[in-house]
Amino acid sequence: MNVTTINETKKLDYSAREAFKSLRTNFLFCGDEFKTIIITSSVKNEGKSTISIELAKSLAVADKKVLLIDADLRKSVYATSYTTNTQEVVGLSEFLSGQTDYEQILYSTQFENLSLIFAGAVPPNPVELLGSTKFEELVKQKREEYDYVIIDAAPLGAVIDAAAMAAFCDGAIMVIAANEIRTRLAQDVKEQLEKSNCKVLGAILNRIPMKSGSYYDTYYRKYYGRSKNGAKYGYGHYGTYGYGDEKKKKKK
Repeated sequence: MNVTTINETKKLDYSAREAFKSLRTNFLFCGDEFKTIIITSSVKNEGKSTISIELAKSLAVADKKVLLIDADLRKSVYATSYTTNTQEVVGLSEFLSGQTDYEQILYSTQFENLSLIFAGAVPPNPVELLGSTKFEELVKQKREEYDYVIIDAAPLGAVIDAAAMAAFCDGAIMVIAANEIRTRLAQDVKEQLEKSNCKVLGAILNRIPMKSGSYYDTYYRKYYGRSKNGAKYGYGHYGTYGYGDEKKKKKK
């Protein structure tokens, strides 16, 4: 098996760590029947890849055997930004087009229970490859071998790839960047997933502005409070997620 290392250069603050724990807990409560999960967004740069990786890692350290598939064949950044690989590698597109076999695209990581499949080279026909019988058979087969298969898909508000794959998956999770996406667009993405007979498990609100005095800061203080050192605490609702270093308030 090939080997790669997932980058861990970004330090998660307290709120982000607790949010991922909450996400993992609520995800596990969805039930054992939801094993193949597609994660998508409405547009690019909403953070779906970071969340896909962090959820996969969180499940792996909880002794779940996880396969993470980078299925964003149009604009993948896994090889160049999220792992130690410095160039494009053979991946899903080569496998689906018959250019290589499965053993050549499977990578182990530094997490014992987490394996990874890269997207591979950009093909001229991504939606045809992802909606093919070969991809469906791959998902079904790996569903039996792993506890969870996490599929990172291209933004559904931009291209139809995620809807093609959703037909083969047990459930879907939407990533929505706070204050950046129109409600109607998010609703369209949800409806498109549902048309594929894929159950939408929930939405993750990402990039929440946590500046003092903001709507989200007031919400957290009202419902979750602050710890003695000034950090926000509490597990939040399903799917709520945000970055942002919290500044301690000086005592008067």
